[in-house]
Amino acid sequence: MKKFTVILSMMLALMLALTGCVSSTNNNGAENKEEATNEQGEVVNLYTSRHYEADQELYKKFEEETGIKVNVVEGKGDELMERLNIEGEATEADVFITSDAGNLHQAKEAELLQAVESDVLAENVPEKLRDVDNHWFGLTKRARVIVYDKERVSPEELSTYEALAEPEWKDRVVIRTSENMYNMSLLASFIDIMGKDEAKAWAQGIADNMARDPEGGDRDQAKAVAAGEADVAIMNTYYLGGMLNGTDEEEKKVAESVGVFFPNQETTGAHINISGAGVTKHAKNKENAIKFIEFLSSEEAQGQFAEANSEYPVNEKVEPSELLKSWGEFKEQDINLSKLGENQQEAIRIFNEVGWK
Repeated sequence: MKKFTVILSMMLALMLALTGCVSSTNNNGAENKEEATNEQGEVVNLYTSRHYEADQELYKKFEEETGIKVNVVEGKGDELMERLNIEGEATEADVFITSDAGNLHQAKEAELLQAVESDVLAENVPEKLRDVDNHWFGLTKRARVIVYDKERVSPEELSTYEALAEPEWKDRVVIRTSENMYNMSLLASFIDIMGKDEAKAWAQGIADNMARDPEGGDRDQAKAVAAGEADVAIMNTYYLGGMLNGTDEEEKKVAESVGVFFPNQETTGAHINISGAGVTKHAKNKENAIKFIEFLSSEEAQGQFAEANSEYPVNEKVEPSELLKSWGEFKEQDINLSKLGENQQEAIRIFNEVGWK
């Protein structure tokens, strides 16, 4: 009996020891999980339609400087907006980045973004390059200009966007479709500056003067000019910069064969647009989201945007890249880019009325 009691005592002791070990392991596991969370630190979750290596490098710099991890989901702007809409309050996204003030306006109207107050953003981003209610802020600028064949067209023949709608440019102009957001925003700016009637007259003139039905992207418009299909194109500067700085030798030749002309320098200025960012309505990490956008508007980040992507910085303390400087300084349209979104539906109506495909 005594022997049995000793054995039972030993078994109980072993069981207690094992129980202690299991408990200790579970505790350690929980502690390790907590330590891992602490080591990971703060996060900011980004939905972006930008897909540039330079942007990834900026995210890494932000992580290094702040300890805030940037989790990135890439996609097309409209697809990401639909995802935000479907996810609703359950979304993990804290920041939304996309191109064109028209798209950003759509995100605001769909109540996917929230207003934020930031003295840093107010200082770094000019008033006309941010939403009137602070739902979004410009990060980079692009100018929509006239690109011309250097052999067939002299810069002296060029003046304004409106002039391209005159009969002398019949069958000489190429530009993207009316469904392209850049063109919607261009016409939306004219609606604000000229009024609906004059904006419609311009759209009709361009539609009548097209060398071919609209097709392809901005790079394709430059290629059409280089191929002799047209004499001038309307396109964004940063695409031309991408062609000149890229690895495609044929695209380089195309870009080198055309010149850049900034229209309306004696009148209303060249049309500009942006890529920009906003804090999502249901951001779980709002403070980090604001810090992230502030960082992207800083001189450090703006300099990298300008150098790597041939985009103009929004921060006026930062100079454009040498390539952009080589095209010269230019006067910009003096309107708040919120107007591009506000006039979007009217622009679509006009395109349809004039038969711009």
